[in-house]
Amino acid sequence: MKRVLITGAGLAGSVLARALAERGVASWVIDRRPHAAGMCHSARDEETGVMVHRFGPHIFHTSHERVWEFVNRFDAVFPCISKFRAVNRHGVFSMPINLHTINQLFGKTMTPAEARAFIETKQDRSIVSPRNAEEQLLRFVGREIYEAFFEGYTTKQWGVPPCGLPASIVKRIPVRFTYDDNYYFSKYQGFPMSGYTELIRRMLDHELISVSLLTAYEHAMAAEFEHVFFSGPLDEYFAYAEGPLGYRTVNFRAERGEGDLQGVGCLNYTELSVPFTRGHEDKYFSPWERHEKSVVMYEYSREAGVEDDRFYPKRMARDMEILSRYLERAERLGNVSFIGRLGCYRYLDMDEVIRLSLEYADKWLAWREGRAASPGRFAVSPADSG
Repeated sequence: MKRVLITGAGLAGSVLARALAERGVASWVIDRRPHAAGMCHSARDEETGVMVHRFGPHIFHTSHERVWEFVNRFDAVFPCISKFRAVNRHGVFSMPINLHTINQLFGKTMTPAEARAFIETKQDRSIVSPRNAEEQLLRFVGREIYEAFFEGYTTKQWGVPPCGLPASIVKRIPVRFTYDDNYYFSKYQGFPMSGYTELIRRMLDHELISVSLLTAYEHAMAAEFEHVFFSGPLDEYFAYAEGPLGYRTVNFRAERGEGDLQGVGCLNYTELSVPFTRGHEDKYFSPWERHEKSVVMYEYSREAGVEDDRFYPKRMARDMEILSRYLERAERLGNVSFIGRLGCYRYLDMDEVIRLSLEYADKWLAWREGRAASPGRFAVSPADSG
């Protein structure tokens, strides 16, 4: 059998390559970047020695046993509960919104039951069917919380005010009526002790996997391979024939100094008057290390062009219309599948990317061996609202 071609040495492509290799399928993994790990790439900051997440904080968390066991085969994941805080004109607050946040914002000392009843009095009951993100938030958390934590931050993050965003963006608002400020509900949480780039390097270290960096995909390559698994931007694969899909990207600004600079891993700036959305102090993402100096990376969100790193799929109404036309084109292809966040035009947490790649490898191999129907063109449906 011919090898398969996997474009992208990020999580999606690397997990798939390893899963296939362990079942006897050889692959060539290519990536246009000079490093593996894609957007998870981590590297030492030369001035401070801190391991920096070069494309923003990547906190590994999962409740999937298969995902947890798979990752720990290549590096030990150090258990660590990450803390988030938000700052605005009212003060510095615990995030996600919890009993401490509510009591602090409103100057109260409420019990969980009292806080729940209090928030119900703040909800805008005149909004029956929220038409956008602003109405969704006003309906369920009220105006004070909306203005303090969501209005400015969301506008900076997405480039439009919440009234211009679909309600689905904030469907799952994390509001807790306890003092639990663990951002995630996942069973496992932490960071690979050697960094994400080393973890991916080890994952790709297999005799059936060849890796070429600084290598861009060209359609002519496909003829030499049994199948192509494409983890790059879906619209890019089709040369933007239906127009570009919308994304937000992020610019970073580094600030270095002695000691601790902000005192927490992630600090969100929720005021619209502050141009950046958050700062992340990366030394908090490797708590087993000690550094006399520190570096904070400030994030500035903006619209992405086709030459930019694409962080967040926008999935606005116009994007979904364009997406539907790309899906039609994808169904007419031969031996090509789309994987990962960019290939499936879906925002996916790291553990979901890993799980989906493992499961797609299972399905594709079963189809290849005649044991199951086709796994479809996509590791996860781009059209779903999830």
